[in-house]
Amino acid sequence: MGIVHHSNYLRYFEVARLEWLSFLGVSYKSMEQEGVIMPVIDVNLSYKIPALFDDKIIVEVQLDEIPKVKMKFSYSIKNQNNQIVCLGETTLAFLNSKTRKPMRCPEKFKSLFLGKE
Repeated sequence: MGIVHHSNYLRYFEVARLEWLSFLGVSYKSMEQEGVIMPVIDVNLSYKIPALFDDKIIVEVQLDEIPKVKMKFSYSIKNQNNQIVCLGETTLAFLNSKTRKPMRCPEKFKSLFLGKE
């Protein structure tokens, strides 16, 4: 059909989150080594116009609130013409990697996420 399949937008969100973490000096692997995993527990997508296969897209990611036990992000995907292709949100939970139980965001990461370190 010449358009990007709807399932790919979640991959774009994930890449944007991982790049955001990397920009802050944190890798997801380092979080796992610290005993923290962050599964996605909620997703909201709103498709505005189709992204075409040859489009150059820009994904903007923003942390929406101070992380506690959950971390909420919002996203905007635009094409090369600055048209909004998709808007979305994801919520991730902080879990202890051994017990798989919810936990508070470790202060070490919280200060990085909020730009206090």
